Order: sequence, then C-alpha cells, then structure tokens
Amino acid sequence: MKRLLLSLLLLLLATCQLAAQSRTTTLSGTVRDAAGQPLPGVNVFLKTTFDGASTDTLGRFTFLTQQTGTLALVVSLLGYELQEQPVALDGTAKRFTLTLKPVRNQLGSVVITAGAFEASDEKRSTVLTTRDVQTTAGALADINGALNTLPGTSRVGEEGKLFVRGGAAGETKQYLDGLPLQSPYNASISGVPSRGRFSPNLFKGTVFSTGGYSAEYGQALSAVVGLNSYDLAPETQTGLSLLSVGLSVSHQQRFERSSVAVTGDYTNLQPYYGLVPQQWGWKTAPRSMGGSVALRQRVGEAGMAKVYGTFTQSQFALRQPDAMFDGGRPVALQNRNQYVNATFRSPLRRGWSVQTGLAGTRDEQTVRPDVQYLHDLEQSLVGRVVLTNDSASSAFNLKFGAEGLTQRYRQQYQKNSEASPLNLGFDEQRASMFAESDILFTNHFAARVGGRAEYSRVLGRWNAAPRLGLAYELSEGTQLSAAYGYFYQTPANDLLRIGQYNNQLRFERSAHYLVTYQRSKDNRILRLEAYYKGYAHLLRYDSTAFRQYNPSFYQSTGTGNARGLDLFWRDRKTVKNLDYWVSYGFVDTRRQQRLDPVLAVPTFASRHNLAVVSKYWIQKLHTQVGATYSYGSPRAYYDPNRAGYNQGRTPSFQDLSLNLSYVTTLWKNFTVVHVSCSNVLGRNNIYGYRYATTPNASGFYESVAVTPAAPRMFFVGLLISINKKRPADTQMAPE
Repeated sequence: MKRLLLSLLLLLLATCQLAAQSRTTTLSGTVRDAAGQPLPGVNVFLKTTFDGASTDTLGRFTFLTQQTGTLALVVSLLGYELQEQPVALDGTAKRFTLTLKPVRNQLGSVVITAGAFEASDEKRSTVLTTRDVQTTAGALADINGALNTLPGTSRVGEEGKLFVRGGAAGETKQYLDGLPLQSPYNASISGVPSRGRFSPNLFKGTVFSTGGYSAEYGQALSAVVGLNSYDLAPETQTGLSLLSVGLSVSHQQRFERSSVAVTGDYTNLQPYYGLVPQQWGWKTAPRSMGGSVALRQRVGEAGMAKVYGTFTQSQFALRQPDAMFDGGRPVALQNRNQYVNATFRSPLRRGWSVQTGLAGTRDEQTVRPDVQYLHDLEQSLVGRVVLTNDSASSAFNLKFGAEGLTQRYRQQYQKNSEASPLNLGFDEQRASMFAESDILFTNHFAARVGGRAEYSRVLGRWNAAPRLGLAYELSEGTQLSAAYGYFYQTPANDLLRIGQYNNQLRFERSAHYLVTYQRSKDNRILRLEAYYKGYAHLLRYDSTAFRQYNPSFYQSTGTGNARGLDLFWRDRKTVKNLDYWVSYGFVDTRRQQRLDPVLAVPTFASRHNLAVVSKYWIQKLHTQVGATYSYGSPRAYYDPNRAGYNQGRTPSFQDLSLNLSYVTTLWKNFTVVHVSCSNVLGRNNIYGYRYATTPNASGFYESVAVTPAAPRMFFVGLLISINKKRPADTQMAPE
C-alpha cells in the first residue's frame, strides 16, 4: 500500500509539472527607436505582474511567464512614449518587434527656463541644492542667504530678506509644497536682519523664479520661491547639533511605507554677545525656542500624504541707534508663530494626477518701541487643489488648479500708557484659479500658455493674468527662452489695515518681459537673462495732504519700472573637487509708492550686484573649505538736509566670508565640525542713515548710520548623526 501511494504521488507531481510547463509562455523580441537603432535598458514586463526583463545592448529581451489569459505587455524607457499591447498567454511562444517613439515633453529636450533657477532630484541641471545652502559661506545655512548669491537679487543687509530685480521683499512669494507661506521669515524689526523660518534640511528641491513664472503661482509682483519637502525619510537617524548660538536635537524614524521626524531647537545669542563685542546695546539678546513634527505616509502604489507642523517663540530687546534718543531708541519684540501644512498627491485614472493641500498659520507679535505699544495678530487658512494630465498627448499636457484663502488681521496701537488704543484690521477672503499647458510644437520648440484669475473680497475686485513662455533648443544643452505675463498682488497688510475702507483701491500689478540664453553641459552652466518689469496701481498716499489713518488719501496711482541684465556661470568640471559660481546682476529701477513724492530709486536697490562663491573638497583631510565675496554698489537714501528726494548714496557693500567643514567621527558617530565667519576683513558696511524728525537749533537734521550689530559674525557647530559611522557616508565633494 505504501508503494502504491508513493507511485501515485510521483505521478501526480509529474502531471502537475507537465501542466505547468504547458502553461509557461516564452516572450522575446527586440526594441528599436524610430531610426531602427537598438535600444538597451528598455523595461519590458507584463502589467500587474513581476514577470519581465530589460533589453541588452542589442535591444533584445526574453523572459518566461506562467500567467494565463490576456495581459498587457508594457514597454517603458525614459524619454520615449510608454507602449502597451495585449498578449494572449496560452503557452505558445511569442516574439515581438517593437518600436518606441521619443516623447517631446521629457527632460533632456527643450524646457521652459526663462526666469527660473531649479534644484531638485528630478532636474539634474541644478543651481542650488540643500547642500549648497548649508555650505555657502556667508549664508549661515539660511535658504534666503544662499539665494542672495544668485543674479537678480540685491543684498539688503539690514533686512536679510529677498529683494529681487528692484522689488521689495514683500513682492517675493514663498511656497511650501505648493501652498503659499504667509510668514516665511522669523520675526524682526527694521534694521535687525531676519532669517527664513525653515531649515534647508527639510527640502529636496527649490525653484527660485526671478520673473515670468508659471500661472500656478500668484500674489507675487517680482519673484517666487518654491520649496519642495522630502517624502519618506531616507533612514532612521538621530541628530545632535551643538552650536555656538544654541542647541538642536532631531530624530527621524523610517518604516517601510511611512516615516516620522521630530526636531527641537533652542537659540540664545547672549553667550555669544558676551564674547564678541556688539555696537548695539542689547538688553535681551535674541533668543528663540521651537520644534517641528513631520509625518509621511505612502498611500497606494504612488500616492503620498504629508503633515508638517512647527512652532516658534522668540524675543529680544535692545537700544537701537537713533538720532532722536541719547544712547539709542529702546525697542523690544516678542513673537509666537504656529504653522501646519498637510498635503496629498496621487495618480488618478487615464493619466490624471491630483495634488491638494491645506495650511494654517497663526502669527502673533508685540513690538514696544520706546513708550509705544504695537500688537499684531494674523491668522490664515489656505487650501489648494491641482489636477494634471501628462498623457493627454505626447505634444502637450494640461494643468488646472484652484486656491482659496481666508485671512484675519488685527492690529492694536497705543501711543503711550495714557492714550486710548487704536484698533485696526481687515478680513480677507481670496479665491483664485488657473489653467496652463506645455505645448511641444517640435523636438526643439516649446511653449507654456496659461492664465490666472483672482478675486479679493477686501478690494472687491477681480483680476485676470495671462502668462506665456517660449523655448527653442539651439543645440544639445543650449536653448533660448522668453517669457511674458501679468502679475497681481493685494497691497501689504500695513497698507490694507488703513486703506481698505477706500473702495477705489486696486490690485498692484507688474508686467514681466524676459529673454534668456542658457547653456548647461558637462557640469557647467552659463545663463544670460535680460528683463523689463513695469509697475502699475502701486498703493501710495499724498504726504502733503495726509491726515493720520484717513483712507481717502490712499490711492492706487503708484507706478514704476525695472530693467536689467543677469549673468550666472557655474563650473563643477574644470578643477577636480572645486565647485564655484559667479553671478552678476545689473538693475535700473524707479518707482513711486507709499510716501514717494516722485519716481525715485528705491532705498533697497543696488544698481550692480556681484557674488563669487567657491567650495573646494580636500579628500585627504575630509574637509571642505568655502569662500564667498559679495559686492553691492551704493544704495539710495533720503537726506532731508539736501534738495531732492533719495539723492544720497551709501558706500558700496563688500563682504568676504569664509567657512570650513571637517567630516570625522566622534564616539564612532558620523560628525561634521563647521566653522564660519562673515566679513572676515571687518569692512564697515553702512546700509543707510536714520534722521531726526525735527531739525536742531541750526536747522540741521541729525543722523546716525544704519550698520550691523557687529562687523563680523562667527559661527561654530558640531553636528553629530548618531547612526552614521563613516565619513564616507556623506560625500561633500562636487558631483
């Protein structure tokens, strides 16, 4: 009986093996391009299965499958149209001769570049990456500080913000994962430079557009900064940063389809100011504390949900140099900021994908200049949804989107303890929508056509903004681009809080015209861009007839213009381990806005701006050294002791900054020792002058110079990554 059962079992196994062999189908063939040349590295597989292969150097492939029925054979290669065809899997060998057509709207062909500097994992012709921000001397690991080394920007040292092509800092809008940021900078006051609120470690890519940007961006007259955060954390890791100005602790935990990252920061400049003499009388040195939480979850095969929340609390008090106050004008600031950002993106059916998000901000600030009291509270909620179809045609794509904002702004002002407080503010609801398409006429000629419309409740008005971009590929890696568009923005909060009651107010408007030549090849980038920007409907008031807080004197009659030329050159090829770039910007600008009685050069605009940045990796020493030289030509300022308006000129701005990063191990943990110093030559940079509001007995208006708190800024940091063991784990050398 045992022998009989064994024989039956062997017979059953043999039958199953023959049945399996009879169901096995062999798929083979070749893949070529339209010219008949073989294509290596093509992915050929059965849809919804793991059965497949890649083509060899002769474009050949072969693989076996035990699937049955009819499935789609997928043929995929970057830069070529995806191809699918049904295959009957019946055990009969199948052979294919396949031809792939190039996709004209893929990277590597012609793309719209006018006005845009992009850095991301997807776009390898990068300009500034996260590593660039961290290692650029003088930037002090601040995104805005690093962007200020690119052409089109003016270094305004007393503000620390982005001033682009003759535009004020408020004319540059920043976006985080597609959602506009209401308060992108840390709280500060005039004369005390601020930093960006967000660490560069959060972002995998940055888009810095100095003009002519996409219709999906609005509320920016001059420029846009798009910050794109990482998806899943790459690994589980704990970080400890011991800094000369504070302490930072972080931990990120990576799971198979999700990750969690938590950070905590504390900054206190009092010990630093005790070692380095300051020109200002600090009563309370700048100090802040905050933290953040980032949750990431993969949804389905390609979807991604993100939630990011952060809070910051900061304060300082000082006696700021002022011509009206002996020993300086006392001023104190306290700020609390909370921000939450939640986004979701996922592919849909038939080539469509969706990206949506919601972000909330609460920013509360109290400023006490001398005996006055000023309290601001801004709360906002913004939502956005974007639908994209990249497969409608190989010659064009489609993008539609809508954005909504609700904003509540309140300000309380009290002149002194005996005066009654004055309450101002506004409530805004703003809606916008846009549509855009990239159209590929040929492999060498492309266009981006779009438009954006917005409605503002506080203004009671609509606007419509056309956008157009063109690009022509002259040769491989070389192209000529052009862009045109209208760009609208509601007036700044400090103007709307008073002027909102005037129903004649309008959106401020700028028109951009740009022409760009760019060559990117062999790790070298050359970029030349000429531009013209015209302003209309800028908000201003008549200072000769002005009565405090009277809305009737606010009018949308301001005008202006800016024209210039930007040059950018970056080379990571010529000298091994050396990365350097040179940027130069020329801007000729005039505007009449706010209290300006006539068209005049703005006080924040430098006619000539130059930055030379270099980084060199010393392999044997595991050390990177960097240097940045910045130059800004004299800036205009108003001198009441002379005839005319904004007729004074400051000395030129010059700064040479150095840094050093040494990669080593400490207690067997990966460690970076970072040392930097700004303005190492100690140049006495003057940003302008503050004048007394009344003349002295001789009829002369006294003044004091606006300067940094100290000529130099030293920074020392010890950055420890607990789970990294070898310096080779992080390569700082130029790619």
